[in-house]
Amino acid sequence: MNPAEEYILNQPEPYRSMLLHVKAVIESVIPDVAMKYKWRIPCFYAGKKPICYLNASHKGSFVDVAFWNSAHLTKHLEHMYTEKRKVVKSLRYSSLEAIDDGILSEVLQEAYSRKDDSFYTKN
Repeated sequence: MNPAEEYILNQPEPYRSMLLHVKAVIESVIPDVAMKYKWRIPCFYAGKKPICYLNASHKGSFVDVAFWNSAHLTKHLEHMYTEKRKVVKSLRYSSLEAIDDGILSEVLQEAYSRKDDSFYTKN
């Protein structure tokens, strides 16, 4: 078992269920995605391009689905959090029932379509 899978499976509930569900959505929306273990969390790549990463925050009681190229994202920004981060934005879930597969899928599709864009936007 790879370390990213171990990270997910070793999480207590409800984090494990949320992470497994989000992982399944990511893998269904982005067919060529690969889950890697970087910075001690699961990170999803399309080829060599990062798409998103998952983080279970026990202190905050949520799971983050964070997007590297969020500077280029335009869909569902009202559902995204930037808390203490300059560029990365994330969808945040506090329960399995809170995960809206439609919103998650649309943001993933847009992130995938923008995977070749730079991390920052030029103003």
